[in-house]
Amino acid sequence: MKFAGLAARKAAAFGASVAALAALTAGLAAGPAQAATAAKGGPKVSASAPKATPGKYEGSCPVKVNFSAKIKVSVKGKTELAYRWLHGDGSKSKVKVIKLTGKGTKTVTVKQSITFKEDVKGWEAVQVLGPKKYTSKKGYFAVSCEKPAEEPKVDIHVPSAPSVSARAWANPDTYVGECTPGDKIDFTGLIKVDEPSWVKYRWVLNGDVVDYGKVKVYHARKVGFGLSPRDSHRGWAQLEVLRPDHVSSNRAYYKVWCKDPAPAPVTKVSASSLVTATNHDGCKVGAHATVSTTGAGKVQWTWSVNGTSVAKGETVFGSAGSQTVTLSELPLTGDAIKGGDVALTVTGPNNAETITQKYAACDVPAPA
Repeated sequence: MKFAGLAARKAAAFGASVAALAALTAGLAAGPAQAATAAKGGPKVSASAPKATPGKYEGSCPVKVNFSAKIKVSVKGKTELAYRWLHGDGSKSKVKVIKLTGKGTKTVTVKQSITFKEDVKGWEAVQVLGPKKYTSKKGYFAVSCEKPAEEPKVDIHVPSAPSVSARAWANPDTYVGECTPGDKIDFTGLIKVDEPSWVKYRWVLNGDVVDYGKVKVYHARKVGFGLSPRDSHRGWAQLEVLRPDHVSSNRAYYKVWCKDPAPAPVTKVSASSLVTATNHDGCKVGAHATVSTTGAGKVQWTWSVNGTSVAKGETVFGSAGSQTVTLSELPLTGDAIKGGDVALTVTGPNNAETITQKYAACDVPAPA
């Protein structure tokens, strides 16, 4: 692609004169080089190459092309983000300033729309001027305007153009859920012709061309595209047939309500049903209890007699459930034979719990 040809074509779209175009082209050539040699240090700044929607357009003009790019900047306190758009014909947009606050890396999506009335191939870039200079890579696009068809001469021997009709609908027409990447609403269009024909069509979403194509239709054929919403909104989509006849379908209306996913439940552990038993034959104490969990995870437990840890264990649960744990009989000595407490402490990924139960004193026979 020759730059001179590009500049001449886009100058008409932006309303710039040839003289001003040459001056702006010289200024643009110096801009990226300066950004590439900017001093290191300070806040980190980066910008993605602008994305054009549609990136390659063929159809009737004028047409509006939307551009978007993401700017990342490290923020510490109050920061002013200053940027502007660089056009492929050498011109620049006005400087825009966005005030940021907080701490850490912030991502800002910047957008612009340009209406083209004739063929053009070019690029757009984003130049960050503050808090640190940085110029993104170029995002390329192309517009090919369809020339209006000449009206056919009236001739009784020339067959009439095929009859074309179009209809569109959304499935589902209302979406409620997470707005994650991926198609959430599918738009389907039905094209009908009265004789086999090549049909050129395009999809218009809320006034912007988002998709186009060319298919052979023998009687009826379905075409479509998917919508991946980023926020809650409502709108419409319409199927336009450009050839062999210009017709438009009905508007397929839709609604989107983005909802955050429900937080995952937190796994909790607990202990219950602690039972102690004193064996008077040999003066021993034992116990058993139930350990439960509300979800998957590792559960540990500790047995204590009169405040002293005497046994430990653990198990891994694959899901919510319960298990009986047992304290084997332990001999009692000293004051412990007069009775005391048996405690069970359970520990899980998110909490711990302790239950206590008294045990009976031993029946020690009197000395002879």
